[in-house]
Amino acid sequence: MTRATLPGPEVVNKLADNSILGTVLATGLRALIAEPRISAEGLKSAFESAGRAAVHRMERYLNTLGTIASAAPLLGLMGTVIGMIEIFGSQPPTGGNNPAMLAHGISVALYNTAFGLMIAIPSLMFYRYFRGLVDAYTLDMEQATDRLVPHLMRFAVPRSTAS
Repeated sequence: MTRATLPGPEVVNKLADNSILGTVLATGLRALIAEPRISAEGLKSAFESAGRAAVHRMERYLNTLGTIASAAPLLGLMGTVIGMIEIFGSQPPTGGNNPAMLAHGISVALYNTAFGLMIAIPSLMFYRYFRGLVDAYTLDMEQATDRLVPHLMRFAVPRSTAS
């Protein structure tokens, strides 16, 4: 019966280049190769560190998308308010108000709110979708590393208990 060995550096590098999960798993393999006497806690710590970096990498544009989703309606509302101020500011103070012109000006000012909502609604939908993907990938990475730790610990050199 032959004893299984850890993959070589070229295989670990290919794993790391394959995906974000591959990068996390390769980090654990590299930690074990670099320190054959690593403890299970040390190996888990290496996985956790790599996992945090991977999650940060996956979330790098989510904050921007969330900001767009929340700021767009406010910017649209601000445009509408400025438009309304302009409309009412351009009306003469004494008589001569044309209700049709006033109504047209208000409808034009409301376009700002509509444009803000047209940007915010899809942005929010995509933000929620990608947030769910990141959460699912994070859970997958946690479960994969939890399953891999006991298998990798079979390759670790036992620490001597005597001091």
